[in-house]
Amino acid sequence: MRVWDLVVVGAGPAGAATALGALRADPSLSVLMLDRHEFPRDKACGDGIAPHVLDLLEEVGVTGILDDWTPVRRFVLNRGPVGVDRQLARPTWVVPREVFDQRLVAAAQSAGADLVKRRVRELAIGPSEVTVDDVKARFVVGADGAHSVVRRELGVKAGPVALAIRGYAPTPAARAASQVIAYGSGRQPSYAWSFDRGDGWSNVGYGELLADDRPRPTRADLLAQLERLLPGAAEGGKSWWGHHLPLAGWRWRPSSGPVLLAGDAAGLINPMTGEGIYYAVLTGLLAGRAVADSLRNGSRDAGTPYRRRASRLLARHLRDTSIVVQLSRSDRVLDAGIRAAAADQRVFDDVVELGLADGGLTRRMLRSILP
Repeated sequence: MRVWDLVVVGAGPAGAATALGALRADPSLSVLMLDRHEFPRDKACGDGIAPHVLDLLEEVGVTGILDDWTPVRRFVLNRGPVGVDRQLARPTWVVPREVFDQRLVAAAQSAGADLVKRRVRELAIGPSEVTVDDVKARFVVGADGAHSVVRRELGVKAGPVALAIRGYAPTPAARAASQVIAYGSGRQPSYAWSFDRGDGWSNVGYGELLADDRPRPTRADLLAQLERLLPGAAEGGKSWWGHHLPLAGWRWRPSSGPVLLAGDAAGLINPMTGEGIYYAVLTGLLAGRAVADSLRNGSRDAGTPYRRRASRLLARHLRDTSIVVQLSRSDRVLDAGIRAAAADQRVFDDVVELGLADGGLTRRMLRSILP
């Protein structure tokens, strides 16, 4: 039976990025992506893509992937009467995952990866190889999303989870050419969004943190909150889909060994904004490179170099997002932060970097929200 150098479970952004990272480091590697869906396929998401994602993809030779989509240059954030509406330092894009994921998969295939439709059910780590169902590999990366089979098989516990609903609705004139977030009154994160795609439609939705001390929201509850926070946003909406968001915590420490986790499977969703594509692409690329290096060095431990590289890039950021989420549970602090972003473009830019990429908590931000 063939033994693949790398098997990637899941072919979304994290999985495709894993294949791209490995093959960019060593084009001779045999890489297999397994996904239970055929591509293109829809995926519930806010669809926002930060420019930092394109920076990462350019490192592995993927360019021009969104050239035919309209950039979004304004970002609006409000909580009741308190709000900020500013131009972004760098534009973002809002692209349906049906489009974006297909293009990343195609890029990975062009780089040399194979794609097979398969629902993975179990994983076994042996002394010299890893078996995914009946497929054998030297290394495996689990990039299979919020309900990751690979994470379950590794015995890694999930952290806090948010629940969101997403749909597509015609873009009203008042919210055109903008990404709009309206905070709710519940335990943060709790917000509605309307992200203009630039083609007459917007990605709209609402999500909130799940907690043991309150009832689980129903579909009707989520849609009602969307209407309350962004009146009319769901009018004419379609393709409604609920999904879970495994939120990143204060500390993320990948384990050593031949099996890694990336993206949502690793519990990496920004707890401030629900953004996950940047984390998915970044950790996918790092996982792929770690596997390539381990194969080159004759080591079975890709987890240790993966952890070191990821920690250098994300440790401070994850700590700071956790701090901000804790602080934002105070209405006074949350309002102070929004007012500061409205008053100072530099604070606004700091907030965007922290919420959409890997920025940190700056002194400007702290001075603006603390007494």
